Amino acid sequence: MLFRIGIISDTHGLLRPEAERCLAGVDHIVHGGDVGHPDVLVRLRKIAPVTAIRGNVDAGDWAKEYPDTECVRLGERSIYILHDLKTLAVDPAARGIDVIVSGHSHQVRVETIDGVLYLNPGSAGPRRFKLPVTIATLDITPNGLRPEIHQL
Repeated sequence: MLFRIGIISDTHGLLRPEAERCLAGVDHIVHGGDVGHPDVLVRLRKIAPVTAIRGNVDAGDWAKEYPDTECVRLGERSIYILHDLKTLAVDPAARGIDVIVSGHSHQVRVETIDGVLYLNPGSAGPRRFKLPVTIATLDITPNGLRPEIHQL
């Protein structure tokens, strides 16, 4: 059984049609913060259920309903979501967390440390610096986790 999660972050109010196409067919979407505008989440929810957290640019009344961190269970795996990895205040391996999803840096990261997958999908919003515009998918399979970065 395959469970596919679309992972997006740092949209800063811009949800590109290419991102929507890439996320089509996923079972769930995780937004790692800096949503920028609530319409981004409305459009993502038309694709799949969404778990989102608040990033440092997410201000205003709409953003108050989103937490700074969230821990969810998807596809039988524990996923901890926070915006800035530097603020991680838990020991994920000790807590049985399988995946840490973060954003903020706009830089892709796919790294496993102590059995925990650290995944930053990069930035899907307006191009910043000279970094690529990216999102990620994470396939949860009976054989393990298969992360993939998609350049838009």
